[in-house]
Amino acid sequence: MIPLTGVGGLKLFPHRLHVGGNWVSALHQTEKLGSAKTRNPPTRGRWGFNQQAVTERQRIVVSYRAQRQNRNREISLVCEKPRALYNRTFIDMISSSQNSVTMTDSAYHPVRIGAVSYLNSKPLIEGLSELAPECELILDYPSRLADNLADGLLDVALIPSVECLRDPAYEIVSDACVATRGPVMSVKLYSRVPPGEVRSLALDEGSRTSAALARIMLAERFGVEPQLQSLPLDAATDSTDADAILLIGDRAFHRPDEPFVATWDLGQEWLDWTGLPFVFAMWAARSRDDLDGVDEALCRARDNGLKNAGVIARREAPKLGITEQTAMRYLTHNLHFTLGSAERQGLTLFRELAVKLGLVPERADLVFRNYSTA
Repeated sequence: MIPLTGVGGLKLFPHRLHVGGNWVSALHQTEKLGSAKTRNPPTRGRWGFNQQAVTERQRIVVSYRAQRQNRNREISLVCEKPRALYNRTFIDMISSSQNSVTMTDSAYHPVRIGAVSYLNSKPLIEGLSELAPECELILDYPSRLADNLADGLLDVALIPSVECLRDPAYEIVSDACVATRGPVMSVKLYSRVPPGEVRSLALDEGSRTSAALARIMLAERFGVEPQLQSLPLDAATDSTDADAILLIGDRAFHRPDEPFVATWDLGQEWLDWTGLPFVFAMWAARSRDDLDGVDEALCRARDNGLKNAGVIARREAPKLGITEQTAMRYLTHNLHFTLGSAERQGLTLFRELAVKLGLVPERADLVFRNYSTA
């Protein structure tokens, strides 16, 4: 418990308090308790809050952010790749003898942005920390970002497009996305048997949309619905005996050290089959969440990333064990980062096929903030 003392001996001044079993505004509570302990009502600042209380709250926010940064550094020392810092910490504030006053960190946290840790998302977050300095950027795998957004641990996240179809509370908040109009290079299906004979499929643990796409293409093109297995993020293909294996992200750049009967680049396979682009991930938030301009910053970060693709390729290629030329070609030719009309058509077809296979609800709609429903 962390004691806070403000004007008149008040213990807490967040914008929302839990007092006596009910949620009340901090302003109301300040007036109520302040008038009881002081002759004159507390001095108010620009926004109507007790100014000393606001200063105290800011001090706690700075302290809280510093603690999170320290924990992130500790995690980075023991993890091979960035991991999300799960925002599950609750801060309990000291209570008076008559009232119990508690506040979670969600009452004052900055806008939490979750982005994919793969190379394919680097152009979408280039310079984002400068464009949205009050926000907190958290990098993780696509599947974990989806779970964290659903759990309320993130406010906006670059999540798999299939997850946007599964939750009607989501809205697409930017036309920045991760898409392809041909071979994507970082989403591969390796098969030890002909595609029509696949009976078991190992899915990359980080995948959601790619997993759905692989299942759709096997079902629609070959009438195959294999049993599913999970391939851990640190596991090699030879750790599973599945007939086919799906790999996504940075590790898909390197071909496994074993022979395969068939290899699919799912971006190319989708284009050859449908003639449409495919969208792997989009920026999503809950429909009622106010992002306070973050949606605009996401578009500006994307534009900045495209201008600096060469810088990103030069910086990231050595980390992945690929050449700078390969990274540059990947970012500028294999990937596409704008959600246009053709991409929406691809999403519509993907939705119809996913519904048919029972992967998303029948009434799955994509809702675009400030846009019409796809």
